[in-house]
Amino acid sequence: MRIQGHPLPMRAHFTDSLVLTYAFPPNVLRPLLAPGLELDTYRAPDGREYGFAAVAAVALRNLRPAFLPSRLGWEQVMTGYRVFARLSVDRSRAGTGVRTLRGLRILRSQTSSPVLAAAGAVLSRYRYEHAVLGTRRVGDRLDFAVRSRGGRADLRVGADLGGPAAPLPEHSPFATKRDARRFAGPLPYTFEHDGRSGDVLVVKALRTSWRPRPVRVEVQRLTFFRHGPFRGTRPVLANAFHVADLDYGWHRGVLMTPAGRRG
Repeated sequence: MRIQGHPLPMRAHFTDSLVLTYAFPPNVLRPLLAPGLELDTYRAPDGREYGFAAVAAVALRNLRPAFLPSRLGWEQVMTGYRVFARLSVDRSRAGTGVRTLRGLRILRSQTSSPVLAAAGAVLSRYRYEHAVLGTRRVGDRLDFAVRSRGGRADLRVGADLGGPAAPLPEHSPFATKRDARRFAGPLPYTFEHDGRSGDVLVVKALRTSWRPRPVRVEVQRLTFFRHGPFRGTRPVLANAFHVADLDYGWHRGVLMTPAGRRG
């Protein structure tokens, strides 16, 4: 049985969240978007246009449906791979015209719990898989490690959380940290096409004290961008941000009609 409509609002507390955003030519990422979505792009000072895909590694606790007390939640390490996208929706009936939402299209999610992987496959469209995940924080050093089935989404990354905010990565296409911050993730929405209605399923996030900080990272292994549509590409690390100690969650999914398509 597949429900996959995000029927349950969820809550959690992020202990640590590390997001690495990679720049790609737009033609690599556009085929990965669901119908009704547009690629969220950035034009660099040299005139080149880029799209972005990111990997987020998160250590969290108290993960549970919103109606349950926090003491009944799970403690987890999770990862997610996503593409930055936009959805334009027609709000003319509400008198507000066309509204553009910035968000993410999820390509894959991983959890250290086989139970959560199975539940996520039924209740969401985040493409959950079970993997061996771990994290360690010693002083100002934060490490994440993932061993995936078949090695197609392995990850080993370390971040230096000490000292002043890090500069942009050496080959980042962003002109300023402010530009990079727009693609720090996670964004307020996630998007997925609904094959039955033709609409887009939109899930809105909620968060507190969201102050991402640029950090230096050492990426020792990242295999997701070696396979499938990414094979042969040269991803460029565009930014790396860390947040810690905040409440996070998401609402039930809502179907929205893309602008330009009759509902």
